[in-house]
Amino acid sequence: MNNRKEIVIGFIVGIIANTFGTLLYVLMFSDLGIVATFNAAVAQGHIGSLLALGAILNLVAFFGFLRIKRDQRAKGVMLATLVTALIILAYKVMA
Repeated sequence: MNNRKEIVIGFIVGIIANTFGTLLYVLMFSDLGIVATFNAAVAQGHIGSLLALGAILNLVAFFGFLRIKRDQRAKGVMLATLVTALIILAYKVMA
């Protein structure tokens, strides 16, 4: 398959894993609803931490792709993690 297509697939998997991880963390460890938790995280300046905790699931996707010899997809997951880190950094600098 085309390398660029494989990286894009990995990137999409990384974004989905990050989103799912963040929602899973909110559902498991918050007494509030999803929207209320995000609003509280923004108000208290913890949205970056919340996104970083959600990115833990990217580790599963990354090592899963490496295990099945899909290196280009693993690069896409790494790229999604890097984009998440840059968004968190930009949020911290602007806040």
